[in-house]
Amino acid sequence: MRIGLDIRVIYDHFPGIGRYLYNLVAAMGPLPQRDPAHTLVLISNPDLPNTRYDLAALAQAPQLELVQTRLRPFSLAEQHGLPRLARQLKLDLLHSPYYVKPYVGIPCPSIVSIYDLIGRRYPATLSPRSRYLYRTLMGWAVRSAAHIITISASARDDLRAYYHLRPEQITVVYGAADAHFQPQPQPIVDDLRRRYQLPPRYVLYLGSNKPHKNLPRLVRAWERVLAEHPTTDAVLVLAGHTDPRYPEARQMVAERNLNERVQFIPDVAEADLPALYSGAEVFVFPSFYEGFGLPPLEAMACGAPVLCAYASSLPEVVGDAALTFDPYSFLEIAEHLQRVLHNPSLRQQLRARSLQHARRFSWEQAAAATWAVYLRYAR
Repeated sequence: MRIGLDIRVIYDHFPGIGRYLYNLVAAMGPLPQRDPAHTLVLISNPDLPNTRYDLAALAQAPQLELVQTRLRPFSLAEQHGLPRLARQLKLDLLHSPYYVKPYVGIPCPSIVSIYDLIGRRYPATLSPRSRYLYRTLMGWAVRSAAHIITISASARDDLRAYYHLRPEQITVVYGAADAHFQPQPQPIVDDLRRRYQLPPRYVLYLGSNKPHKNLPRLVRAWERVLAEHPTTDAVLVLAGHTDPRYPEARQMVAERNLNERVQFIPDVAEADLPALYSGAEVFVFPSFYEGFGLPPLEAMACGAPVLCAYASSLPEVVGDAALTFDPYSFLEIAEHLQRVLHNPSLRQQLRARSLQHARRFSWEQAAAATWAVYLRYAR
């Protein structure tokens, strides 16, 4: 069988989805070799900006075939061009890893990955036009797919609730931390601090600044920590992609005169992330909603103590290895931060629990589960 996987989302516009898919494909490479009858066909677009991943390396394994196309995601051309390409490639299955995909004319069964339903759970974060498009296209994606893959039981339950799906229509495939996320030697951490001008002690958040990430409440909690412990020498570091549409956290920091105690790092090189996690006194993740929530798991793999919201999929990800809080209570977030920052013994316990828990997730398990779905639906 010839199984097609659309990897055009592995580019800079999709940092989270791109990371998930790249690692999934890399781990999936050996699986077609177990049966010479199967070939995994990777469909890519070399014109898309991709500063993180070597797509050519994915196809070096036997029975993996890399096919290039000029079709761009979100284009009208892909609606007819990708089904035509699937026919030319004689695919027995096509896996689309995003809900914006061809909806009709696909000549074989179609699998779709849906990572979360933020647009349904938090519609106010979208403009009226975007809200209409999101609901329409997501509905088409669900109805046109032979099967759906999602990344947590929480996301699965949302899909079932909003689209009245049966349990057997959805498979949960967890992600994992990349292999390079592991505790870093002190000289490497010291070099990172020097290059990013980080203080010896910092509390780390890594992610976007979108509304569901809950950063204004985290800033308010940090202000509370500083008010109750003015001698605290730690700095709150907010790292990750900055969307200019959501300036609330930066505005709050400026208005409350916290500029010297909150540091923004909008662009962290991929190679620097393990050291950034490793050097943190504590990693905090206050998000209201996540399809999976990879940063807490990456932080755990690097041995960081983790504080995490008790919301959506996050309890599945962190288990009992993190301290959890109500993301709507800045007082509770502040209380947990103070507790960890001023208790070296607790930090050490959490570091040990983090490392042990992160080992429960692997891309090999994710690849095997995804491949099993392919074999079930390909024809």
